Amino acid sequence: MAKIVCLFNHKGGVSKTTTVFNLGWMLGLKGQRVLLADFDPQCNLTGMVMGFRGVDDLESVYSSAPPNNVKDALAPAFESQPKAITAAQCVDVGGNANLMLLPGHIGLAEYETTLGIAQQLGGSLLALRNMPGAIRFMLDETATACNADYVIVDMSPSLGPMNQNLIATSDYFLVPLHPDYFSAMALSSLAATLPKWRAWADTAYNIDMLANADYPFPHPHATFLGAIIQKYRPRNGRASQAFQHWIDQLISGLRDTLVPRLAAAAMVDVADYRGKVAADPWQPLLEVPDFNSLIAYSQEHQVPVYALSPEQLGQDGAVWARTKTNMDQFEEAFSACADKILQLTS
Repeated sequence: MAKIVCLFNHKGGVSKTTTVFNLGWMLGLKGQRVLLADFDPQCNLTGMVMGFRGVDDLESVYSSAPPNNVKDALAPAFESQPKAITAAQCVDVGGNANLMLLPGHIGLAEYETTLGIAQQLGGSLLALRNMPGAIRFMLDETATACNADYVIVDMSPSLGPMNQNLIATSDYFLVPLHPDYFSAMALSSLAATLPKWRAWADTAYNIDMLANADYPFPHPHATFLGAIIQKYRPRNGRASQAFQHWIDQLISGLRDTLVPRLAAAAMVDVADYRGKVAADPWQPLLEVPDFNSLIAYSQEHQVPVYALSPEQLGQDGAVWARTKTNMDQFEEAFSACADKILQLTS
């Protein structure tokens, strides 16, 4: 069965979508079959992979027979349709034979309220009992149909019920961060929220009505894989002093606040983590500077920042040589991160 990895931070603008794409591509290069799942109603991942620029582009490709996006795939449970959830039809990602996309849908946000009611685990549960387990069921069915080894989930920046469900029913999660004050503050919020979500999932798992639903609620075991820090300004091969200050603050917050709370909630085993990657779980899995103009070209050509060609960039000679040096550093960083993820999820 495929391993489901969520990238989550309720603070926006921390490069979740960029990381999903670049990391998923790298895992594909390493021989893993990877499904990118877009659960952010903004659909930025879908737009990046498919080269879309607006809602009209998305609407033109949606189909419900078979479903080819997250909303239509979940509709049997969320709209009480007289049919079962089946695997969604995925999109092959050009340039990487091991990479696929489960497109997002702006209308996915319509399911938030109903899912929130279902996840209150109250008296109205009978009519909504199929919803809490439906998302994981759909992802498992789709991953199996695509022969995927990993499902990498792009999530919205919120603490809503959809993200609660995704984290609670996932196998692993990563926390992307930017070196700034707001990311440092977000760690305290995550340290309070994530253990609550785990406690909720433990309760849901032990409710007979959910266990006997058409889509049973899975056993909670979401595990912290680590943090990713991106988008800082480098100087002399490392983060500039101002950005390094915030990187140090983030590492302190991970070490002193987030990881202890996650360990207490059985969401990370520090000794096991160290045994697999010879590092502490508060040390970032990946640190990369700002992609600068490369990100615009990456989005234009639907390839990761480290796979752009001189023709796509319109560069040659010394200019291309300097750019290629930066790209090689990005490739090395994402490759090392992918290797650690493979070790941590083995």
